[in-house]
Amino acid sequence: MGLFDDIKEKLSHEFIDIIEWLDYTQDTIAHRFERYQNEIKNNAKLIVREGQMAVFLNEGQLADVFGPGTYTLNTQNLPILTTLKGWKYGFDSPFKAEVYFVNTHMFTDEKWGTRNPIVLSDDRFGLIEIRAFGTYAFRISDAGKFIKDIVGTDGNFTNFEINEHLKSLIATRFTDTVGEAKLPIELYAANTNELSETCKEVMESEFNSVGIALERFYIENISMPEELKKEIFEYSRVDKVDLDKLTRFKTAKAIEAAANNEDGTAGAGMGMGMGFALAQQMGDALHKPQSQQPAQRSTPPPVPVLYYYAQNNMQQGPVGFEQLQSLFAARIINRNSLIWKQGMTEWKALQEIEELKSFLGGNTPPPLPAQ
Repeated sequence: MGLFDDIKEKLSHEFIDIIEWLDYTQDTIAHRFERYQNEIKNNAKLIVREGQMAVFLNEGQLADVFGPGTYTLNTQNLPILTTLKGWKYGFDSPFKAEVYFVNTHMFTDEKWGTRNPIVLSDDRFGLIEIRAFGTYAFRISDAGKFIKDIVGTDGNFTNFEINEHLKSLIATRFTDTVGEAKLPIELYAANTNELSETCKEVMESEFNSVGIALERFYIENISMPEELKKEIFEYSRVDKVDLDKLTRFKTAKAIEAAANNEDGTAGAGMGMGMGFALAQQMGDALHKPQSQQPAQRSTPPPVPVLYYYAQNNMQQGPVGFEQLQSLFAARIINRNSLIWKQGMTEWKALQEIEELKSFLGGNTPPPLPAQ
């Protein structure tokens, strides 16, 4: 009998389980420890290495969670599982449980980017499109919540699987953040650090809700179409003159386009004429001489007529006839724009004012009579 007891003791030690996980992939976040019918022997050894957590599930229900260390699995080290199983006085037979190892080291240099352009509204340039990309880093902060809410029954959950979800979340929150920031468009590239910190603060709570900690978040670049970038650079060089900067700038651009139009001789001539006039006005405003003797006139010059116009429900002006014509040519105002000048009792549409009807092309002569 004594010999049989010795053999039994040796065999029981020989078959004690060792539950551990060695990750050689560097991209696995959660791995289910496989055992035949999920059976684990009493007093099995659990080894959890640094950078890991071990999560026990009983019939799909979260039980015990272990940090780094070596444990002997029994009723003392499995208090929640013991309660779920109803063991009052310990257990000697194998028990069933699922064991997931979770990688808790920091995953760094993860890439994110906006798949589609983000449309923003700027007070000066209207609707604009931007794109952005950068990097982020994360780690699993709550292994039990992560297994329950994200991994589910996946036996080998990789970094690639969670990254698709995180990238979509980041792109959505980045769009919301830049939309609410309402920064002038030229300041986005100069404030990437501040935007990065703000976006990180907005996203942290959503990452934490599924057991993930967002450790770092960086915006590396915010890009925009080359045409818009060129326009911003040119606009920044325009000095302040009589009219609003943007109105002047857009008018000059429209006149330049009309002057370069080889298909319309009449339009080109009118554009060049207005361009010379506008250039002279801007030159006079920017380079006023120190002193200038007034020209001798036999009779006083006629008093110029000044017009006011409505734009975005705001009163603009006053401007002269030629300036108003330039605004019409640049499509900043149109035939239905409200105009007022001294002597009028109320605002009227441009097409209703006699001397402004020439803007509409009414000066074209009728066809010659038949011979």
